[in-house]
Amino acid sequence: MLSKQQIEEEANQLHSAEKNSLQIEATTVRYPEMVIKDSYAIQEEWMRLKQKEGQKVIGYKIGLTSKVMQVAMAIDEPDYGTLLDSMHFDHGCEIKVSEFSDPRIEVEIAFVLKKPLFGKNLTVTDVINATDYVVPALELIAARTYRVHPDTGYTRTIRDTIADNAANAAIILGNKKIKPTAVDLRWISALLYKNNVIEESGVAAAVLDHPARGVAWLAQKYANHNIALEPGQIILAGSFTRPVKVNAGDTIVADYNELGTIECKFI
Repeated sequence: MLSKQQIEEEANQLHSAEKNSLQIEATTVRYPEMVIKDSYAIQEEWMRLKQKEGQKVIGYKIGLTSKVMQVAMAIDEPDYGTLLDSMHFDHGCEIKVSEFSDPRIEVEIAFVLKKPLFGKNLTVTDVINATDYVVPALELIAARTYRVHPDTGYTRTIRDTIADNAANAAIILGNKKIKPTAVDLRWISALLYKNNVIEESGVAAAVLDHPARGVAWLAQKYANHNIALEPGQIILAGSFTRPVKVNAGDTIVADYNELGTIECKFI
């Protein structure tokens, strides 16, 4: 277990790396003995630093929901991170690539809550009943610590990713709000284009067989800390495509068919 001072030092390093758009060495290089509980402690301290600067929590994200990714990262459950108001973009936005380290795009669904979610035995039905609407969403992930160090070849672990706010950097929301009972959420699908070339496609059932199941899982995790997911919060349910790398000059379009599209340009 890391000490309070070590946790604070690591959070400050991540904070500085993000502000300066510079990648740093993975946390586990310095602390190979650290455990996942340490990673979440670093993440929490980093988010606390951001809130002290005036940023506000607007929701949470779930990551690594697919079995393939869990096996690849040597874990047996998803991870999670915090969404802040500074991370929120909308359909049609322009995003400066220079402000993010190794940015990549994933296709998701966001749940916006109308009722609190709290408890350790929540179901898909509980999540749907607590949801005001769902909306197509993209997650911009980044890596404040090197995914693979260019000099040493060291590959960061799930412990590093969790400390790095589960890789979250921004969210881009579509503009079509859908009642959670109006469609079969498992069958929401999307085509992801970069510069008019299809890069990825997927269906929402890839997220734990139902995207609402990820939200239930997240609420149960926070219930362990006596924290409820609150009305108005945005919950990213997890990606159902692989991440696609983006560079300055790229235009991304995610086509959700009858649920609309999301477009963003990277400059």
